[in-house]
Amino acid sequence: MLILALLFVGIIIWGAFNTALEATNTEQFCISCHEMRQNMYDSYLASPHYNNASGVSASCPDCHVPREWTRKVIRKISATNELYHHFTGSIDRPEKFRRKQLQLAKDIWQTMARSDSRECRNCHNRKRMALTNQSEKAALFHSYAEEKNRTCIHCHKGITHPLPQGYQDKGLEEDMKILHKRFEQQKVECHICHKGMAHSDW
Repeated sequence: MLILALLFVGIIIWGAFNTALEATNTEQFCISCHEMRQNMYDSYLASPHYNNASGVSASCPDCHVPREWTRKVIRKISATNELYHHFTGSIDRPEKFRRKQLQLAKDIWQTMARSDSRECRNCHNRKRMALTNQSEKAALFHSYAEEKNRTCIHCHKGITHPLPQGYQDKGLEEDMKILHKRFEQQKVECHICHKGMAHSDW
């Protein structure tokens, strides 16, 4: 009887824990904090991750929380630091948030780079990309990324939230210089990357 009782209690505790875990892993929960709603939510709603031609969208936890259970729990534990800043009001006003936005963004970018953009790959599989179906510009850039073993976040910063004031990426700038020289050698038309530029006369 004692074993059965312990088993029953264990099942209840485990179920309650998982229910709480999933309840805190929704877009509505994320924006229940005014810091997120007033500083990040509008940019998300205007992004292709929310509104696009296919109607397939990714919400906050899709990008910021691992799907694998152990990593998800670790991420939730680390999120207690965010609760501390919520209750101390370190970014409770837009001007405070803007002052910290660059560092906050860098922390996220570094985490994504270390995981090889794991959360991006929940939806985007580089091996399944049909470059022939992409725009010429996208195909050129993705071919280079594959060759140089770049991960999604190296190039796609700012796709959902605007780049913070003071943002500078010397690594990406170097990549762009290399690409520019390569495109000149391959006689890639300037207008492929520079919208509005007239077709050149190579």
